[in-house]
Amino acid sequence: MTIGSTENRAILVNSWNEWDDLEEIIVGIADYACFEPTEPGNHPQLRDKKLAEIMSFPTGPKKQKTTDKANEELAGLVALLESQGVIVRRPEVYDFRQSLKTPYFEVVNQYCNVCPRDVMITFGNEIVEATMSRRGRFFEYLPYRKLVYEYWDSDPTVVWTAAPKPTMSDEMYREDFWAWSLEERFASMHNFEFCVTQSEVIFDAADCSRFGRDIFVQESMTTNRKGIQWLKRHLEPKGFRVHAVHFPLDFFPSHIDCTFVPLRPGLVLTNPERPILAEEEKIFRDSGWEFIFAPQPTSNNDEMPLFCQSSKWLSMNVLSISPEKVIIEEREKPLQALLEKHGFEVFTIPFRNVFEFGGSLHCATWDIRRKGDCEDYFPALN
Repeated sequence: MTIGSTENRAILVNSWNEWDDLEEIIVGIADYACFEPTEPGNHPQLRDKKLAEIMSFPTGPKKQKTTDKANEELAGLVALLESQGVIVRRPEVYDFRQSLKTPYFEVVNQYCNVCPRDVMITFGNEIVEATMSRRGRFFEYLPYRKLVYEYWDSDPTVVWTAAPKPTMSDEMYREDFWAWSLEERFASMHNFEFCVTQSEVIFDAADCSRFGRDIFVQESMTTNRKGIQWLKRHLEPKGFRVHAVHFPLDFFPSHIDCTFVPLRPGLVLTNPERPILAEEEKIFRDSGWEFIFAPQPTSNNDEMPLFCQSSKWLSMNVLSISPEKVIIEEREKPLQALLEKHGFEVFTIPFRNVFEFGGSLHCATWDIRRKGDCEDYFPALN
């Protein structure tokens, strides 16, 4: 059997890529969500610059009305997935309003568990908890622990790994990063040094994109070179190949799924404003992959929700149900037309109220089981 064969076993956890037929998934919840605190790894900003002159970015719990709207849209995603025969699970409720203090740092409150994709990832039959990169998100794995234990207890083939938790001490960050001008960022764009230093293993799961045997990991504000090194040492003995990827025109990179999104074997949705490095693009071209540019989003950065910290390119944050079916946010009609042109059945749902909680459709989910085995989609690397 190959490293990814599901022959002769009943499986609970099995997901090797971002597009195979989806069977079971976790969808986040917004209960007790808070505004992400200002810390060395994150300086949240109001989108309205005039308003930012007279008020600071808020702290503490989000308004109940805001949370209710997000939960309504998350419930809509659940209903759509279930209508397509997908089993949907939800994390436990966790009170993110609690302050947090460790020997190395403290924060006034935590964040939310709307985005399981950021902290949890499935590599075949293995569940990995990421280190995370921000203090307010240190314990974000906790709402998923009961589910992980359920999978682990029920299926003896399930592997469960918690990556080493970082200290998140001041030495782990480069706080002057936030004061760099765009000119300074452009001048040093090929250095790929951001708000995290290289002192500890750091990665968010959402910086990883799974292509069967090959895992592509973005070096970013939320994943450093040591984090990629840990993933290589952990996964490559199991038969994977781990590749670092870079998008030098993205001056604030965080999570790959608004920049480089595989849709099916041989096809990637790419961000026209954030091209991949030429030598890394060659890996794909040599194995016959096609890139299609995402159209401009229907909202520019200034029109995004006031407290949203993500860019307009949340439009690209789509969720694949299968190699032929994709879910997108309902306003993104140009993207819908592009995907339909390439043969996809496109489902649209409202999701804009979730944006303030850190992401869109892909971010708000963590796939547990997809049909299929581990495949090699890059024959030129053999």
